[in-house]
Amino acid sequence: MYLLSVEDLTVHFHSRNGIIKAVRNLSFVLDYGETLAIVGESGSGKSVASYSLLDLIPKPPGKIEAGKAIFNGSDLLTLETLDLQKIRGNEIAIIFQDPMSSLNPYLTIGEQLIEPIVYHKKKSRREAKGLALSMLTEVGLNGPDNKFNCFPHELSGGMQQRAMIAMALITKPKLLICDEPTTALDVTTQAQIIRLIQKIQKKYKIAVVFISHDLGVVAGIADKIIVMKDGEAVESGITNDIFYNPKTQYTKKLLSSIPRGEKREKNYTSKKVLLEVNNLVKYYPVNQDTFSWQTFKLFSAKNTEKRYVKAVDDVSFDIKRGEIFGVVGESGCGKSSLGKTILQLTSLDEGQIYFSDKNLVNLPLSEKISMRKHMQMIFQDPYSSLNPRMTVFDTLAEPLLYHSLATSTNIQKHVLSLIDDIGLPRISAKKYPHEFSGGQRQRIAIGRAIATKPEFIIADEPVSALDVTVQAQILELILNLTEKHNMTMMFISHDLSVVRYLADRIAVMQHGKIVELNTTSEIFSSASEKYTKELLGAIPLADPKEEKKRQNTIMSDR
Repeated sequence: MYLLSVEDLTVHFHSRNGIIKAVRNLSFVLDYGETLAIVGESGSGKSVASYSLLDLIPKPPGKIEAGKAIFNGSDLLTLETLDLQKIRGNEIAIIFQDPMSSLNPYLTIGEQLIEPIVYHKKKSRREAKGLALSMLTEVGLNGPDNKFNCFPHELSGGMQQRAMIAMALITKPKLLICDEPTTALDVTTQAQIIRLIQKIQKKYKIAVVFISHDLGVVAGIADKIIVMKDGEAVESGITNDIFYNPKTQYTKKLLSSIPRGEKREKNYTSKKVLLEVNNLVKYYPVNQDTFSWQTFKLFSAKNTEKRYVKAVDDVSFDIKRGEIFGVVGESGCGKSSLGKTILQLTSLDEGQIYFSDKNLVNLPLSEKISMRKHMQMIFQDPYSSLNPRMTVFDTLAEPLLYHSLATSTNIQKHVLSLIDDIGLPRISAKKYPHEFSGGQRQRIAIGRAIATKPEFIIADEPVSALDVTVQAQILELILNLTEKHNMTMMFISHDLSVVRYLADRIAVMQHGKIVELNTTSEIFSSASEKYTKELLGAIPLADPKEEKKRQNTIMSDR
């Protein structure tokens, strides 16, 4: 008998605009200790299918129309609420995608770990605390006593995810559902989280359902894969068959969209410097206790008790005209702070920034504002960077009108031209951000950034949270637009495969400093710094055999 057997699962969402068939006739089986990956683009039904098993979809509008889900001899879909509660968080646990929004901000990590032990295992609080501290150590959180008393916001993204894993595993479940557990994490943290899940799965013989939009991530961890599209399983099979002998066009499309580190053909030819950064320093005041876990160098200002973290620490480099300059590093290394400081979106503390031979630091405010039309930014999250009260037309028109690059008589022509450039239908002009997908919103954000035809753009993680197929489309759009408008770009990312494809040169940041800077080919073929080699070694390979071989090598070296 299988641990989990799902048969013809069908889930619909009933809305004013009709019925959305989120999951249609999904069937699969999962054995003890086995790993099943469910992959597909956003909206394909991956998460809805998994959440339906535990009655976690909103009702209404969601409704399980048909199907069976036999877990350990019981049909999860017909269990009474009280019986299901005994299984949920106990025999079946979930690791959610975004730990910051999944963890309770009002409770310490310790309180959230103790709760399921007391509720499901009927342990005393003292016993529960001992188990919680032991689990925090097991998931790799150093100083468990300190982490036990921390609130979620006091931990980094990787630490929050480890805490989430500890909560999921504290009751020793038989089945673990991992919903995009590494999305938007940097490559080293992603590799650590995946290794942690594998290690604990092997130790406790847990079955795993691993949900992801990235086939490259699941290559080394899945025994078998289901590929979903529009609520249906379009292909399923063992991992090697899916990767080496895909049957459907959609699976082939997903595989071809995985960034494999190929280098684009075109390189910049100009030797003229557009941007020069000299000895840039940016620091932020912090609470010593809150950030005591950080590896950043902390220092005290003279005659004060304040402490600071150097987000950007004595950074110098230049960018040539027409160049795509990559900046990579782990979360919290200072990449985004560097970009915002260069564009003067946040003030610097020391250093000089020269753009087209002008010192931006010494410019009067009026001239800085005028320079903004030549320097623009594409932000990471189009959900928060676009004004929800403005239509696409207003969003794209605003920078043109503000910088007097269009008039009320010709603004429509300019905006429609921009909409054509970013690959959206012209009818989009009348719509609001919430009416678009994540990839479409990022196209709008790109359109806003290029509206003034800037010489220089900083792209801050513009594809980090997008599906691989959408990611490929956005990267191609960025390349086409930079070449069409002869723009220079600083591309910030934690994904080295993406940066390798785009960038002419790469700066590697760690703890606020640039630890290595070289051409892309030199970085990937003969990196000199240990940290750079660690970043490169953490890139998942979209090849099951090679990825498992790499993982075995890493484990044998430890």
